[in-house]
Amino acid sequence: MTKTITFNELRRIKDSLPDGSVRQIADKLNCTVQTVRNYFGGSNYEFGQNCGVHIEPGPEGGIVVLDDTTIYDMAIAILEEQAAKQA
Repeated sequence: MTKTITFNELRRIKDSLPDGSVRQIADKLNCTVQTVRNYFGGSNYEFGQNCGVHIEPGPEGGIVVLDDTTIYDMAIAILEEQAAKQA
């Protein structure tokens, strides 16, 4: 399932994740940490892969189409879990 989001919102999600979350996601998906970083807008393809993220120029940093929302969904779940602990 695809999802369309602004680049700035995608970066806000990544920046809101607690320390170690990118590694946790990478470990669960059996991929490199850099691949998860690339999903959130990084561009180091020497040590990571493209995860089906397409960025189009535009407002709010551009429009991002996520071909696979697995990493996005995992990040949102981590943020929801973190919010529940703080409540």
